[in-house]
Amino acid sequence: MMENRAEYGEKLFLSGYNCAQAVVCAYADTLGIEESKLLKLAGSFGGGMGRLREVCGTVSGMFIVAGLLWGSDKVGDREAKSAHYKIIQDLAAKFREINGSIVCKELLGLTRPEGTYVPEERTPEYYKKRPCAKYVRQAIEILEEYGESISV
Repeated sequence: MMENRAEYGEKLFLSGYNCAQAVVCAYADTLGIEESKLLKLAGSFGGGMGRLREVCGTVSGMFIVAGLLWGSDKVGDREAKSAHYKIIQDLAAKFREINGSIVCKELLGLTRPEGTYVPEERTPEYYKKRPCAKYVRQAIEILEEYGESISV
């Protein structure tokens, strides 16, 4: 990858990927999963889960990447599950510390979802009113920092 991962993720978002896809696909080179599959995996989480404006898609993207990098595939291993949930809560806490929330509608200053499943057209005006590119960058920076601090 020529540029840093956070810049690359931001560029993906600005090129039309949803927020979750931009975070997850910024890791395509290290995850060993085809980008087309990652796009499908993360596609449902954009707009705070299908434009429901619930958990921010960048946060969901962080969690997907964390699961693929540091998750356990041992069903019934409570210790491994607890360790992974700690990672998820640490990542969420860091994002919340920086932005005040992990909820899409709160981050966008909405009192309720817009009430439609149709995404807005990506225009210059869209990007001016949406801080999502910044959140993509922050989510990736948080993952990168966290990854450097743990040994899993």
